Amino acid sequence: MEVITRILIGTLMLSVSVASWGGEEDKNDAKVSRAAEVMLFGVFHFANPGQDVVKSEVIDVSTAENQQYLESLTERLAKQSPTHVMLECDPEQQEQFDQLFGSYLNGEHKLGINENQQLGFRIASKAGLEGVICYDERNVHWNGTELMEYMSEKAPERGKLFQEKIQKFSEISAYRHKNFSLQRMLRQDNDLSQDRENMNLYLMTNDIGAGDGFAGAASSVSWWHRNFRMYANIQAIAQPGTRVIAIAGSGHTAILKTLLATDLERKAWDVNDYL
Repeated sequence: MEVITRILIGTLMLSVSVASWGGEEDKNDAKVSRAAEVMLFGVFHFANPGQDVVKSEVIDVSTAENQQYLESLTERLAKQSPTHVMLECDPEQQEQFDQLFGSYLNGEHKLGINENQQLGFRIASKAGLEGVICYDERNVHWNGTELMEYMSEKAPERGKLFQEKIQKFSEISAYRHKNFSLQRMLRQDNDLSQDRENMNLYLMTNDIGAGDGFAGAASSVSWWHRNFRMYANIQAIAQPGTRVIAIAGSGHTAILKTLLATDLERKAWDVNDYL
């Protein structure tokens, strides 16, 4: 009888353990299913404001062919039922963007050339959203002044290599904009190998001034600092149950993707499936 009792107790404990484990798994599965989905849509700046380190003439997105592609692309994205569309614009401009978007919905505003309107306004309107959200960070910028001065004074060879790298990037960018279709350019801007190149542009000078003021690291940190703030703005919106599309220059999304990949509360939603 004692042996039978021990077996019964052991079986009961195992059942409770399995049930508890299964319940915990179910809770985790439910949490994952409710996790926010975030699409990071990297782009070149359609209006070419000339603010990036790497500069080139860009594709004219206003041609009939490119407008047709943008219409079909934004239609595909809108059909995925995004709950929010976030744009690389200053939150201090939110009221201005609200007014512009409202005018666009009413047929009173013609889309500007920039990606915020060509992509963001189109997606949000087709998805039936009431507005768009500005999530850029304008108080923290890439600060390369100290780095440039250090290279000029103490590491001229590194400075030369850096400028050669920038020149090469500019030439490659110019070639692509001249020869690639808009679709191919957007696919390129969301390619993992290009993301790595984008991040390496800041990492390649990170060691300059190591042990002597860390001018390179200070410069790198300033760029990552801006992007950490941008990601914080995304996190504030991307709460459980949301599907967020965040559009920004590919130099930003390259870093934002690394943060999203580490974020256990949110899931990546790949734009490449729709380009």
